[in-house]
Amino acid sequence: MRTLYFDCFSGISGDMVIGALIDAGADPVQMEEELKKLNIDEEYNLSWGKVVKNGITSTKFDVILTSKSEQTHEHSHSHGHEHNHSHVLHHNHGSRTYKQIVEAINEANFNESVTNRSLAIFKKIGEAEGHIHGLPLEKVHFHEVGAVDSIIDIIGAAILIDQLGIESVQSSAIPTGSGHIHIDHGIYPVPAPATLEILKGVPIASNDIRFELTTPTGAAIAAVLAETFGSLPAMTVESIGYGAGTKTFENHPNVLRIIIGEIQ
Repeated sequence: MRTLYFDCFSGISGDMVIGALIDAGADPVQMEEELKKLNIDEEYNLSWGKVVKNGITSTKFDVILTSKSEQTHEHSHSHGHEHNHSHVLHHNHGSRTYKQIVEAINEANFNESVTNRSLAIFKKIGEAEGHIHGLPLEKVHFHEVGAVDSIIDIIGAAILIDQLGIESVQSSAIPTGSGHIHIDHGIYPVPAPATLEILKGVPIASNDIRFELTTPTGAAIAAVLAETFGSLPAMTVESIGYGAGTKTFENHPNVLRIIIGEIQ
């Protein structure tokens, strides 16, 4: 069985997942074409390239928002408005509802496995955000994840995993980091409430890095896709990929490693 293992020794984020999948041999150009089905491609450009993190050559993936992107930092959870635009992701409130994202994924006509994986990951994040803010799923507005880059990270990861013919996913325990982060609502502890909520039932690994190692997007990708969490399973390794995070740490390579191979 063709299996993908997330080796999260430095946490996991959406861009690290895509970087690692590209690094392991997935085709980002085909992903870019598929993502055009969402009809928001004038809002972003994608870039990927090799970087070295503490001696490890890895792939850095970035979503660069264009000036046409309507994202703002004035996120709000209180809009109850319906948007009946032809492109369901086009509006100007600077945040996107869970419902709009689901509609957009369903209208894009991705193949079944890409659609199902994407919807499951968004639902995981939506339920976590709703739980924290005391809102039902259909009222949840994605601030962090509604941003174009997280839409790309989640659906892009689903496209690449499908493209690589992955039949099962496993993961290591997930380190979250520690300390504090600044988000829209103020100064929050790490892991952020949404990340911690998403990781319910997932083994969390301790480490003393005072930084947010795992984002809600990364946590949801691992929590939804991985069937089991633990050490590397017995497998015949076929390809390995390293996806770079944004930060660089003094004596710790900030990369996500993925290992793809056959489990007998």
